Amino acid sequence: MTDFTSRAGSALRAFAEASQDLLVQPTLRLGVTGLARSGKTVFTTALIHHLVETHALPAFAAAQEGRLRRARLVPQPDDDVPRFPFEEHFATLTEARAWPRSTDRISQFRLEIAYERAAGWRSGPATLMLDVVDYPGEWLLDLALIETDYVAWSRSTIAGTRRPGRAAIAAPWLAALQGFDPASPLDEIAAERASDAFKTYLSALRAGPEAVATTPPGRFLMPGDLAGSPALTFAPLDRLPDTIDPDSLAGLMQRRFEAYKSKVVTPFFRDHFQRVDRQIVLVDVLSAVDAGPTALAELEEAIDAVLLSLNIGRNSILSRLFAPRADRVLFAATKADHLHQTSHDRLDALLRLLVSRAMRRTEAAGARVGTVALASVRATRETTVHDDGEVLRAVAGTPEAGEVVGDETFDGQSEAAVFPGELPARPEAVLEGAVAPGSLRFPRFRPPLIRPDAHGRPGHLPQIRLDRAMQFLIGDRLA
Repeated sequence: MTDFTSRAGSALRAFAEASQDLLVQPTLRLGVTGLARSGKTVFTTALIHHLVETHALPAFAAAQEGRLRRARLVPQPDDDVPRFPFEEHFATLTEARAWPRSTDRISQFRLEIAYERAAGWRSGPATLMLDVVDYPGEWLLDLALIETDYVAWSRSTIAGTRRPGRAAIAAPWLAALQGFDPASPLDEIAAERASDAFKTYLSALRAGPEAVATTPPGRFLMPGDLAGSPALTFAPLDRLPDTIDPDSLAGLMQRRFEAYKSKVVTPFFRDHFQRVDRQIVLVDVLSAVDAGPTALAELEEAIDAVLLSLNIGRNSILSRLFAPRADRVLFAATKADHLHQTSHDRLDALLRLLVSRAMRRTEAAGARVGTVALASVRATRETTVHDDGEVLRAVAGTPEAGEVVGDETFDGQSEAAVFPGELPARPEAVLEGAVAPGSLRFPRFRPPLIRPDAHGRPGHLPQIRLDRAMQFLIGDRLA
């Protein structure tokens, strides 16, 4: 009955929002997510900056055609969701020349965009409310838990330790597991020790082959305001009996697993994720390439899991009123500025290969899927370097303090020209191991120096294909 009431409430809210969109005030809800270190915060900050400042954006039709009149931040619709701290992040990028802190919890903002409709019978002034929800991609992977029980999740997680590259990482956790008897009496201290050991294993996976974190629960490594909560204090157990005694250690773990689903995962799906109209998924493909084929295989699995979690498909009037779907999904390979432009098409082709299985399924549901290689904020410029008489296409920027390029350790002030290497022309070659792990050079560059314009206003943040992403995600709603 409670589940029915919750679903009914969600349907009524979706109906009210869609009715307002169709009849009163057009609104587009955009979800921004990505797996760890993919640049979600930078993307969202740059998106606001370019819409508000309306800089030259050649691939963004409304701006290029002069129809974008004004965009401004206005109070967001959900008072129980933290506001995205745009001003803080923009100051970090432009004044401190540092990258903003990573997304570790959900946040939101609303932009009121005033524009002129394109020529035709509907021409004239119009307004679009753009609601953007920014959240960690690891939380998306938890949606698969909704249809899973504790025993199946435990067995699947333990079976995952047998995957390539995990044996050594998993050994300490598997050894610790042997010290926990599922049938032993309920014990809070034992539950905490088991949970801590499991979280240590997840952290080791994040630093090793699973840089993209495909093993849920996602909140264990990004707890946000739930840190220390009993709902985040459980773990898989080995040798589970067919029938679990509710007063046993396994019974406690099972209850907390179900609490995690009902109090953490389901509300996120119902209150935020289910209401998304468009979705961008940011992917750090280059880090996976540099880590080797195993990491790329993990990345492909994570992308597929994300797509399976999305509520996608073509929207009709009825679906928009009662069961809205994400009708456009864009996958973006970030940090394209770490490569020379001659490799950007190859990066996009590799991303398209990684998402090809998911794309076919998504397009079959009636949604549009796109890929792009972009840099939300471009930290480098292109140049050439000479090596033994050979001219190499390189990038130049200011490496962060402590970054090592060749034999030189940088102080955060000096520039460096770096030949990052090249991606193979055939994307399948990367999956086959054509790029040796560690053979590419991707130092962390500081954000670029932004000089004020002639009127003393902050200059614009340089970007690579951010305007293409904007056109795909919201361009048709500003036509």
